[in-house]
Amino acid sequence: MINQVMNSQNEIECDHHIRDIIRLFDDSFSETFNTRLVKGMDEPIYLPANQGDGLIPAQSYAQVVFAHGFYASALHEIAHWCLAGEQRRTLIDYGYWYCPDGRTSEQQAKFQSVEIKPQAIEWALSASAGFPFQVSCDNLAGDELGQQPDRHAFQLDIVEQLKIYFQNGFPSRAQLFMKVLAQYYKRPAITDIKQITYQFEQQNSSREDNDKQTAA
Repeated sequence: MINQVMNSQNEIECDHHIRDIIRLFDDSFSETFNTRLVKGMDEPIYLPANQGDGLIPAQSYAQVVFAHGFYASALHEIAHWCLAGEQRRTLIDYGYWYCPDGRTSEQQAKFQSVEIKPQAIEWALSASAGFPFQVSCDNLAGDELGQQPDRHAFQLDIVEQLKIYFQNGFPSRAQLFMKVLAQYYKRPAITDIKQITYQFEQQNSSREDNDKQTAA
């Protein structure tokens, strides 16, 4: 059974090629938004048209740069771009300052508060492509006391945001790209939150049952 799961996971990863998501993104947005998806190196970044950064030269188009050629990084950076408004998209990294790994508990709380919406969109994009989603607290070093963020609580916050998106609608570019991914990977259109969160809800229910048993 374990080997079957591992083989299934490998098949999923093999089906998701960087060249495909770059082409799908560029075909969807290069003309209408003058923006392209770019494979980067160590750190992801968003660069408006005619602006470069270090080893990444300026181009006549905006660049959504993802890290290490990872498919998951591409989805995450696309999610940020889908959320960013017109004014934000004129600024490097949308005008946000990135606080690196090793944040204090206060800094981590602020970081997670602005990551809820992008990761909700990323989760929906991942589901549309049939690609596994992993919530990211992005603070491996822990806080000033060496404590790790509560990843489960953060994922619950993301689920709540997903509920809002399914009730009120996803950002238009996210909705479009969800459709593009689903069509390309021959997946059903994502129309219900249960299509995304079913496995997590099952795990959460089991966790709550275990907590009740422990308390008893």
